[in-house]
Amino acid sequence: MAVAGAKFDQISTPTLRPYQQQAVAHVVSHFRRSDDPAVVVLPTGSGKSLVIAELARLAKGRVLVLAHVRELVEQNHAKYLAYGLEADIFSAGLGRKESARQVVFGSVQSVVRHLDAVTDEQNAHGPFTLLVIDECHRVSLEASSSYHRVIDHLRQRNASLKVLGLTATPYRLGQGFLYHRHHHGMVRGDEDCFFRDCVFEQPLRLMVRQGYLAKPVKIDAAVARYDFSRLVPGSTGIYREEDLNRVVAGHRATPGIISEVMERAADRQGVMLFAASVAHAEEILGYLPAADAALITGATAGDERTRIIDAFKAKRLKYLVNVSVLTTGFDAPHVDLIAILRPTESVGLYQQIVGRGLRLSPGKQDCLILDYAGNPWDLYAPEVGSPRPDSDSEPVQVPCPQCGHANLFWGKRDGELVIEHFGRRCQGLVDAQGQALTQAEPGARQCDFRFRFKTCGDCGAENDIAGRRCHGCQALLVDADDKLRDALKLKDARVLRVSGMQLEATTNGRGLPRLKVTYHDEDGASLSEWFALETPAQRRAFTAIFLRDHARAPGVELAPSTPQQVCDDQHRLRAPDFVVGRKVGRHWQIREKLFDYRGRYRTADSAQ
Repeated sequence: MAVAGAKFDQISTPTLRPYQQQAVAHVVSHFRRSDDPAVVVLPTGSGKSLVIAELARLAKGRVLVLAHVRELVEQNHAKYLAYGLEADIFSAGLGRKESARQVVFGSVQSVVRHLDAVTDEQNAHGPFTLLVIDECHRVSLEASSSYHRVIDHLRQRNASLKVLGLTATPYRLGQGFLYHRHHHGMVRGDEDCFFRDCVFEQPLRLMVRQGYLAKPVKIDAAVARYDFSRLVPGSTGIYREEDLNRVVAGHRATPGIISEVMERAADRQGVMLFAASVAHAEEILGYLPAADAALITGATAGDERTRIIDAFKAKRLKYLVNVSVLTTGFDAPHVDLIAILRPTESVGLYQQIVGRGLRLSPGKQDCLILDYAGNPWDLYAPEVGSPRPDSDSEPVQVPCPQCGHANLFWGKRDGELVIEHFGRRCQGLVDAQGQALTQAEPGARQCDFRFRFKTCGDCGAENDIAGRRCHGCQALLVDADDKLRDALKLKDARVLRVSGMQLEATTNGRGLPRLKVTYHDEDGASLSEWFALETPAQRRAFTAIFLRDHARAPGVELAPSTPQQVCDDQHRLRAPDFVVGRKVGRHWQIREKLFDYRGRYRTADSAQ
């Protein structure tokens, strides 16, 4: 990609904000040195369509811009026309199927059905060189998905195709981050992410502080809330409508909630209400003034949907109720009150919903967020990537002992002290010498340090706790179930399903201070091990063979020098799931401790 030349100098083009200019520059720089798919993260209302238009203007080759709803196709196309340039639209929903010009804006549903027509090999502009995907968090890892079918088709005609995604929420439910590396020098998503690099990100908090977005003001609702706490998402990670209905249908709190929404909306311009189900939305609509309110669901006919949205944008309607259909691609800047009456499965969905009210508009000071569903998400907090382990977990920062990178993991605090985290491997990027990088660069690799690991019995390399083959020697790692099964077959072995771990500061037969650690199972059996901490060498050994595995927050400083100090910090230690002992003479020695167990045998805590 490069600036197309002086022919643009006489065109009156829109003015880009500084962060939009930076986003464009980072994209151009990335694609000049790499064909790896890239992502730009810009909050809702930050002008992604203008960034897309500028990139399409600068590109020398042919450009295809895809979106999943016709409103976005139309919006992105309009921004490009503002440059005084022409572009085609390929979208059945907009009644146009054109693809002759250099730049084409299309809906993914229409393009994937007419790939040969869109990529006509006789086109005077040649094959597409740049594919831009708006709302790219919708791109799944499935090879058969519509987006991947388009990408594969374009790559057959141009192996060097550049693929750029833009989104406000760079994560997918059940997957985590949709890109691997971040330009600030960290790893965020898995190695197999389709998008390799996030080349630019503009934080929402900074956008609000600089006055580019309206300030979100979250209000704790005074009336009774809905209780969705017992609901469990379905296999897709999304709540089932029938389950949601069981909570909200005819709920006695609904009339009071809508009354409060209307009271707080007295001096507001536009109100959006997000309902849990169609039946719930219809009930909500019944409590709102009929002349000022309307409802949109997935079943609303296209013409009716357009009529309602136009009336709402023109402020002929004040209240717009919807069910999961206006979370993306909807632009009504005057919205200044968002009422959330449904649980949100992820921080991404929550951010998309709240984002409907953050655009600037004349007379708008802020946007009230009324959450009646007890959603736990912090609008400004970054997504950690992996699923939240439990409701008590929060994002915690854990520096890497090897490279110093400040990792962000799910975890728990005791005051300012991180007492537990669930991170496995350092997320930092390092150079060939292992030195930490502050930004991604060619040749960068992920830091090798692992907070939790399983050791290869052949070469001693540390591997991910879910790994099946050693990354060092490729040997098949011994399965935890195989270890337990083999131990259970031995007459001189004892396998404990650990239900408790007891620490005791005591003395040995010579009166020297010792730490005694005893593991108990559900049937009263136990195994013990002893540690000395008198000398620096003994303390180093204790750290290596005990603390490294037992620490609930590995990598966070924990350096006891006496048995009593270990006992005092027992709340920072975890018990193994299984302990395997072997009899040596008249005594038992612990030979194996299994942590983070996921297998066919039941663990003690699963019975509680």
